Amino acid sequence: MSFQKYTHTINFNRFVREAKDLTDLVHVYDVPIFAQLGFVQYNKRTEQNMKSENLSIDDIRKIQTDFIISAQKIDYAGFDGIQIALGNNYFLSRFINPAFNSRNDKYGGNTLNRLRIVLEIIKVIKQNTSLHINCRLNAFDDSQDGMTIDETIEIAKLLEKHGADSLQITRPRSPQFYTRNTENNPLIDATEKIIEEIGIPVILGGGARNQNEINELLNETDIDYISMQRPFVADPSFLVDWQIKGDGESFCQACNNCYWKKTSTCHLKPCSPEYYKNSE
Repeated sequence: MSFQKYTHTINFNRFVREAKDLTDLVHVYDVPIFAQLGFVQYNKRTEQNMKSENLSIDDIRKIQTDFIISAQKIDYAGFDGIQIALGNNYFLSRFINPAFNSRNDKYGGNTLNRLRIVLEIIKVIKQNTSLHINCRLNAFDDSQDGMTIDETIEIAKLLEKHGADSLQITRPRSPQFYTRNTENNPLIDATEKIIEEIGIPVILGGGARNQNEINELLNETDIDYISMQRPFVADPSFLVDWQIKGDGESFCQACNNCYWKKTSTCHLKPCSPEYYKNSE
């Protein structure tokens, strides 16, 4: 899980050196490592949080250039892949969403046009790096005239056609969503529908923290990959316990304090006798 104050910016002058130390360490254990690329707002001098329709073509080229240069640095630093943030409330998730993009040029209108900014980024990254490209994509949203699962499937097909290697399915403001919805995750059905339509790997994002439920999901649906974030904040080594016990459940309560307080630490664990009892 990444937070603005603790996240590397790609123009940090020691980014490659420090990132290379990280990737070398991870590769010792023969584990691939990806870097997520994304931003929430586009600001240009005194113009803050610019909307999609107010961007000039030069602004779009600036965004694309920043993504491409970042991908080249990430490749040089030894990462195996990148995740382009097209989900949650990141800027590009709004750009490709008909509820937020009212442009009337080749970067607005139909699904292909709204996705064009991303497809052009993917094309150049594929030509200039060896990175696996994953796209984090909203399955649907609750905004009026926003993305539906049918349009998400169309977007998924276009991403696959133009070079994306895998997808991760999420939804806007997912931390709040998973706090309110501990059962009946609608992303399961949405992810299965997307899997039926494309041939690249599709990852179910968020909400999983019980080993038996995860095994049931993997065994009884077409979903082969599941992502977890906050459980690792609560306990980075919980998967070791799961492997030993066989029926584990993450200590994470999806309270979101690690997210809202921007510390990337669990605020429940230090004051929980139950946690220490279970850890003995």
